[in-house]
Amino acid sequence: MTIPEPNFDALYRDLILDHYKAPHGRAPLAREDVVTEGMNPVCGDEVDVALQIGEDGRVAGVRVDGRGCAISVSSGSILHDLIEGKSIAATHDHIAAVKAMLQGGAQTKGVDLGDFEALEGVKHFPVRVKCALLPWTTLDQALRELEAKGDKR
Repeated sequence: MTIPEPNFDALYRDLILDHYKAPHGRAPLAREDVVTEGMNPVCGDEVDVALQIGEDGRVAGVRVDGRGCAISVSSGSILHDLIEGKSIAATHDHIAAVKAMLQGGAQTKGVDLGDFEALEGVKHFPVRVKCALLPWTTLDQALRELEAKGDKR
């Protein structure tokens, strides 16, 4: 069974492909306070998300190493760009905004999703929503693991 690809206009398609071909956030971190693996068993997409939390409680570093389709890898690359330097609270707000955009629900006010807006069309393809959300749900899990460890930096 062939799954149809989302129909994106040329500008968004180019942006997504740029992130796919040269994903941001693959460089090793000086210190990894938490590393979480995510996988979509339906399509085989995989992602590792590592976070380094600074003394000020902000996300000092993000490593996103994704393997899979263009949507999943691009989403992880954009995640890196949006989250690095943000507070934990702002990171949670970004996760909520991404989920709201793709799954419906209340939009989070004041959250700039930047390049991620190029993936908004994915919401019309439920099978592909999981691809776009994989890095974000893995980030959410990483934050929960960090909080469970009691890391308050």
